[in-house]
Amino acid sequence: MSSRHRALDPWYLEHLVCPRDHQPLTQLGPSLACARHHRYPVIDGVPVMLLEENLPAIDISARSLHAVESVAADRPALHLETLSLSDDERLGIMELANEHPRIDPVVAYLVAATNGLMYRHLIGSLDRYPIPLLPLPHGDGRRLLDVGCSWGRWSLAASERGYDVVGLDPSLGAVLAARRVAGALRRPARYLVGAARHLPFASGTFDFTYSYSVLQHFSRTDAGRATAEMARVLRPGGVAKVQMPSRAGLRCLYHQARRGFREATGFEVRYWSLPQLRELFSSVGPARCDVDCFFGIGLQSSDAPLMTPALRLVLRLSETLKAASGFFRPLVWVADSVFVEAKKPVPRAR
Repeated sequence: MSSRHRALDPWYLEHLVCPRDHQPLTQLGPSLACARHHRYPVIDGVPVMLLEENLPAIDISARSLHAVESVAADRPALHLETLSLSDDERLGIMELANEHPRIDPVVAYLVAATNGLMYRHLIGSLDRYPIPLLPLPHGDGRRLLDVGCSWGRWSLAASERGYDVVGLDPSLGAVLAARRVAGALRRPARYLVGAARHLPFASGTFDFTYSYSVLQHFSRTDAGRATAEMARVLRPGGVAKVQMPSRAGLRCLYHQARRGFREATGFEVRYWSLPQLRELFSSVGPARCDVDCFFGIGLQSSDAPLMTPALRLVLRLSETLKAASGFFRPLVWVADSVFVEAKKPVPRAR
């Protein structure tokens, strides 16, 4: 079977809706379509649910849509044009792919943007997939949406914790890499191409929505749209948990000072105060902020084996302060990275 005509998992037809009007979808050849004739291509079994008329500021989505038109029908593709990589990095991936490495060649380079850029020293030489510990209770088969999944790091972490996982990202190349890695590790997960501001799922589809190092790049308006969409696709009683950078963290203050405390533009990181974050997630429900880490964005204890000795010392201090925040709550105000967690209210019985 060609890459273009790989069979579509029936789950998608049951749970996906048109991201424009939330109408049900049917399969028409290599596409999905709603009753209003909006069509979405399926590439190698992956639905591409992007809106041409409403693309985000970054052009990853536009590249993914263009890749749909140019994909070869007789062979799988890496779709490097849909990834935020330099020409040299793309060349390195192609060279690595020819060597048939144990680590997916796309992940070997995307790892540079993983864990707050702490893995730049491992580009092209990664020897294991850095899968973190998901900060949620055991899934017990509950359904989780990983918004902005990239190569699937947190999707795999959720799968290991027993969740029924769906990963979504605007990059076709990243999504295909995520699926390859999940297959190699034999971790069940579904993936599709889509945008956080226009989630292509029926209302109440998920028990959890999760996102890490994604909404921090959104404008205030787009972040609000994304959280409202998370609220819509959560069932009553469902939980949204999202990592965000805190305005008052030491490392975050350093980066804000470097750009003169001006308002962020494009893909630059936006820094939020804790009251702003609680307000942002009020569309889901009452929100709480807890420490993710200090001195950076993305420091995870499970990553220690892949860090340099100096970074492990930073990680150790971060973990010590994180543990202390459980007893001394004011520490959350000076964390660099926080988790915002909000629970969607359950309607009262009449």
